[in-house]
Amino acid sequence: MDATLATLTDQIAHVHDRAQVAAVQQVNYWLTARNWVVGWYLVEYEQQGSDRATYGDRLLGELARSLRARGVQGLALTNLKLCRQFYQTYPALLAHEAATWQQLGVPLPAGAIGQTVSDQLPPSDTLPGLAPTLLLSRLSFSHFIELLKLDTPLHRAFYEVQAVKNNWSVRELKRALDSLLYERTGLSTDKATVLAAHAGTQPLTVADVVKNPYVLEFLGLEERSGYRESDLEQAIIDHLQTFLVELGRGFCFEARQKRITFDNEHYFIDLVFYHRILKCHVLVDLKLGAFSHADTGQMNVYLNYYKEQEMTPGDNPPVGLILCAQKNDTLVRYATSGLSEQVFVSKYQVNLPTEAELQQVIQTEQQRLQL
Repeated sequence: MDATLATLTDQIAHVHDRAQVAAVQQVNYWLTARNWVVGWYLVEYEQQGSDRATYGDRLLGELARSLRARGVQGLALTNLKLCRQFYQTYPALLAHEAATWQQLGVPLPAGAIGQTVSDQLPPSDTLPGLAPTLLLSRLSFSHFIELLKLDTPLHRAFYEVQAVKNNWSVRELKRALDSLLYERTGLSTDKATVLAAHAGTQPLTVADVVKNPYVLEFLGLEERSGYRESDLEQAIIDHLQTFLVELGRGFCFEARQKRITFDNEHYFIDLVFYHRILKCHVLVDLKLGAFSHADTGQMNVYLNYYKEQEMTPGDNPPVGLILCAQKNDTLVRYATSGLSEQVFVSKYQVNLPTEAELQQVIQTEQQRLQL
């Protein structure tokens, strides 16, 4: 490669990299802006009447279901609560971003934004010099979720400054929080040394953003299971999905790699069905390793989530199937919840596949892949 071609390659590669970074920043900016504005709507609505504040969580549950029926993704009950908390914690973050409000087409009271919302806001709780525009351009909404867990403005401001200064990824921010960097720095007589020791930089990459569930949901893109699964697990799940639907016992496919989120941690249920005879959800989770008590605990979390967030009037409690597939030892475990009524138990036993049937499905697919 001659020198001219090498220079041209460098220039184009640099433009490509900078354009990708700009795209990442734009996606993060608009996701954060949407969530802040949603929080503003919720707080403004609740403050218009004391009765609205008293039944706030019930209102959010109804709102989440209404938005889901409208096809709006990423605003389940948990996320609506986060949006409300986000606005309450950072009330001045977008208050003066007039261009953002105009582009979103947010209907505001008569007059400019400076004469309505921002005049009623308390001062920003960030450190002097750390402008809201800087936070918006350098931190993703996942960063803000971690910062929302902190109790005091000073505590948050410390990690805001460090995250921006050191270009921390969300993982780096979590590591700093878990290691009590704020407390250790405050107690140390040599604060610079403590901070320097933790100043590792793992900047957010384009690939990280593409795989971020919040971003995928916001953009309406598919959460591809290939991001998380091995070929073996993927093949078994493919086969199980087809088998259960073709079983002809009332299984209606509903979701694959269903994501549920708690405190910025994402969990994925391999398969979700609704059983029209049992009138309940059936959650399927596949484990390639040996069965352990942790698998039951995780499934119990899924079942409790579905009981609280997904059940509708007339539904029975959800049922969980934990399938543990090993090369020479296939174990199948049922994790059930709320099956005390004898009639329902009888229907459950008749309409769900037996352990032998499920074992055969897994073993057949394993053998096929080995060949």
